[in-house]
This record gives sequence, C-alpha cells and structure tokens, in this order.
Amino acid sequence: MKAKTKTNPRSKKGDGIIKNLLYDIRYNPYLCLLALPAVIWFCVFSYAPLVYLIASFKKYSAVKGLWGSDWVGFKNFKAFFGSKNFYTVTFNTLYLNALFIISSMLVSILIAIALSEVSGKWFKKITQSVVILPHFISWTVVALLCEALLKTNNGFINNILATLGFERINFYQNADVWPALLTFLKVWQGAGYGSIVYLATITGLDQEMYEAARVDGATRGKCIRYLTLPLLKSTAVMLFIMSIGKIFNGDFGMIYNLVLNNTMLYRTTDVIDTYVYRMLVESSNIGQSSAVSLYQSIMGLVIVLGTNALTKKLDPDSALF
Repeated sequence: MKAKTKTNPRSKKGDGIIKNLLYDIRYNPYLCLLALPAVIWFCVFSYAPLVYLIASFKKYSAVKGLWGSDWVGFKNFKAFFGSKNFYTVTFNTLYLNALFIISSMLVSILIAIALSEVSGKWFKKITQSVVILPHFISWTVVALLCEALLKTNNGFINNILATLGFERINFYQNADVWPALLTFLKVWQGAGYGSIVYLATITGLDQEMYEAARVDGATRGKCIRYLTLPLLKSTAVMLFIMSIGKIFNGDFGMIYNLVLNNTMLYRTTDVIDTYVYRMLVESSNIGQSSAVSLYQSIMGLVIVLGTNALTKKLDPDSALF
C-alpha cells in the first residue's frame, strides 16, 4: 500500500524542530516508522559513544572506571602534540589521503566516461562488473597477493626485474616506494566502485544536448570536454567535499594489513588510525588514544566546514550545505 504523506501547512522558518517532528509523527507515522531503524542505529553507534570522549581528559583506569578515573585536563593532548609522532602521523594521514582522494576521483571520472561511451550492452555490463569487483576483495587477501608479488627473493615482480637484468627491490625495507604503492592499490580497489555515481550522473544527462552538438559537427572528444565534464562538476565537488571530511581518517584496514608491524615503513605509512591502535595494544593508554581520536575528529570537522564555506563562496550551487 502506498504511504500517504502530508506536509505541514503551518511549517515556517522559525518553527522549532521538535514541533515539526511531532507534526510529522502524527501525520506521517508510517514514513517515520520506516526511518526508525536508521535513527536507532545512529543513536546507538554514533551518538551514544560520544559520552566516552570524556576519557580524553582523564587518566583512565579500568579499576576506577570512566567516571571514577582522575582528571588530567589537556595532559593527554599535550603528550601527543609534544611527541615526534604527532608530525609524522598527521603528515602521513593528510598526504596519503590527498593522494587517495585526487587519484581515485580522477580515475573514477575517466572510468565513468569510458563506460558511458561504450555502445555494446553486454560488453558494457561485463566491463562495469570487472572494474567494480576489486571493491569487494578483502584487504587481507590483497596483502597476501602483495606479499607474493613483492617478495625480494622469489616475488613475481623481482623475478621479472632480475630476468631483465635489473636490481631487485626490497619493497618491505624501502619506505619511499609505499606512498605510490598504496595509492595504486587504493585506486585499483575503489575507483571502479566510485565511478557508479558519475556514471549515473552521465546517464541522467539530457541526450538532446549531445545530439545537437553532433549535428553542429562536434566530435566525441569535444562532447566530453565541453558537455560531460562541465556537467559533472557539481557531482565531483559534492563528492570531493564528502571525501575531505575523511581526510584525517586513514584507511586502517588497508594500511594495517599491508604494513603490519614493519617499523621500517612507519616513516611514510604510519597514520593516525594505526598509531591509535598500536598505542592501545602496546601501552593500553586509553586516555591518550582517546585524545588522539578526538583531535582527529575535530580536525576533520574543521576541514569539512572550511572546504564547504570556500566552495559556497566560489560556487554556491556546488556546496554541500
């Protein structure tokens, strides 16, 4: 049965949120019931844990509990900001995520444009399935494949280099090659899946514009340059702002599975997430690890608000809010 909705005729700009919510619950009960599982999920897993951020300002003790532990103020933050790890993990997190975001976005747009230009129906479906498939492969499996490919003695890549007369590369002791390697793996894993949004945007474009352009003598390349790319700008900017919100969140699953506890690679691969995990495992310092996580969240929020404000000033139609 189709749900009937009723808008609030008395809704004004100055009305309170609670008043409008109660009105929707009264006149649109089925839609509110449909949204209830999602609301409960966010309350339990996103908002309820915020209470435990108080551990950032305490010397947490399992015996005394969260509320009984001693207050230390900003001591946990000072300990992190005063350590050399602060600069290393912050730079690595920003640098690697910047590489991931820019590379994945560019490749996703290229894949979407390429798929939109494919005329064969079955070939298009098969190609789209192939490029999306890596998204569903576990990073644990990828780490095992990388180990087989990158081993110094009998790795596939080093065997090819040795056959061609080049010197073998010790990937697991050379930290400088890992930013490029991680970027390649991130693009391989996520660019195909990320192209779905761009492909949907291209599919929804008015095809009469392209037909008119072809009548005027525009080639396929010119149609892409002067029609497709400009019309993708709003979608790309919106997804970019959303990605910027996670620029302080390192891909823990990828980096931890690929690097593990290899201290020789920490210089270029250690990010905030792996640092917090290692701090919890090695020193069980819940207070300081909570402080680092809070710093990570606050900086992510600041960057999102700043990026959106700048976008709103330059191009209001592309802003997220």
